[in-house]
Amino acid sequence: MPFNKAIAMLDSGVGGLTVVREIFKELPAERIIYFGDTARMPYGPRSPGEVRRFAEEIIEFLCTQDIKMAIVACNSASAAGLPRYQGTHEIPILGVIEPGVRAALAHTRSKKIGVIGTSGTVESGAYEAAIRALDPGVEVISRACPLFVLIVENNLTEAPETRVVAKEYLAPLKEAGVDTLILGCTHYPLMEGVIGQVMGEGVKLVSSARETAREARKILTSLHLLNPDSSREEGCRGGHRYYCSGPPAPFEEIGKKLLQQRVKAYRVLF
Repeated sequence: MPFNKAIAMLDSGVGGLTVVREIFKELPAERIIYFGDTARMPYGPRSPGEVRRFAEEIIEFLCTQDIKMAIVACNSASAAGLPRYQGTHEIPILGVIEPGVRAALAHTRSKKIGVIGTSGTVESGAYEAAIRALDPGVEVISRACPLFVLIVENNLTEAPETRVVAKEYLAPLKEAGVDTLILGCTHYPLMEGVIGQVMGEGVKLVSSARETAREARKILTSLHLLNPDSSREEGCRGGHRYYCSGPPAPFEEIGKKLLQQRVKAYRVLF
């Protein structure tokens, strides 16, 4: 039956596993097929056209895996061409920008929202456009934090230098007085602790990963594609599958730490 098919996800690396973690909580019966493009990460410094081409290659691959939905669990890839991916495939394809924007607008009181992301995401203006489309009166302060992706991919989130980097990146957002900060890269929830410490308790951190999982539930429910078995045990028995374009071992190490379960990854080259 269609509801027994998997949810596919793609990201430039391990960051999209934050979305997988939230899907496990929100939709425990669903089976996940994940692709991390670790050989070509980071996507942030690349041109939109190049990122779009990479995403399209991965989506084509994932569509051979008997899936019912695809989540572009990467802000750079979402910003580079989400409408194009949606227009060329019959399955629903969800990005990570709009869910985070709606949550941020619901939280802000000062109407000052900060956005942090890769250089590509920030330069695209995708978050600013999405926010202003829903509320033109909101002030958006954006900041590219390219080293955050490399910190996460190299498992350095607990390193002393990470806090120094975070303080430098986030200083303009603190000075601007934002009360809500969108973590506009799916890698960034893995640094939520240090980001929260730097920004202070008065700033709400919005994880696009968490909001995307909730949006996925709504879409699958509306299309009658939600797996009716709500048992986590039954869902996991179906078997998740992980692919990456780089060496599997680093991916598996971070995946096990993040998901709290064994992660076996298979390498696929384009």
